[in-house]
Amino acid sequence: MSLDLDPDAVLWSAPAAERDGRALLVVMHGRGSDEQDLFSVASDLASELASELPSDFVVASLRAPIAEGPGWSWWPPGGRHGDPDAEWLDSATAAVATWLDALPFTPSQIGAFGFSQGGAMALHLLRRDLARTAFAVNLAGFVISGAQESDAALAVSRPPVFWGRGAEDELFLGDMAELVDRTTPWLATHTTAETHVYPGLGHSVSRDELDDVAAFLRARSAGNPAH
Repeated sequence: MSLDLDPDAVLWSAPAAERDGRALLVVMHGRGSDEQDLFSVASDLASELASELPSDFVVASLRAPIAEGPGWSWWPPGGRHGDPDAEWLDSATAAVATWLDALPFTPSQIGAFGFSQGGAMALHLLRRDLARTAFAVNLAGFVISGAQESDAALAVSRPPVFWGRGAEDELFLGDMAELVDRTTPWLATHTTAETHVYPGLGHSVSRDELDDVAAFLRARSAGNPAH
């Protein structure tokens, strides 16, 4: 199968003339949402995501390729929410890679950032495009089941990953706790993971979490010798 991104649906935090040579953060929204969702986290935090990031990052917020209701998704509905068909994830990450190939500028580094479905996408992009993806930020997402060819290389290079989720997030409770049991050991053996569980938080993003993400990104920034 083949999926395509709409390049005209991408939201950018910087004009075209100010993107070359800066770190690029590829942002991927959750199920049934769109490119506006993470770019402006306005509903609870009344601030734009771009304003939370170190200034040397350029944000590109993508629209997922599959129409679902009034929004868009990275894989179609059906089956267990936390166990999508890997073929869909492979096709979606290939679409992101094709979009990256067509960029008219060269980022200094590329990081993947996503929420829920988009968080799963961020980890999958790291697995499928390891040579180009320097790190991942996974908010309320998970690693999909099954092996990938790059997993052995990931176990050696151990790229930085931020995993944040709410302690009250129903996606990870009850019979869905298997997602935690799957993701926790995978991150421990394939990445250098920074994991945060936020008390009282459901399937959302909090102020404290955005502060922690900003600190994680500052550590990845070009001006930080430890990135």
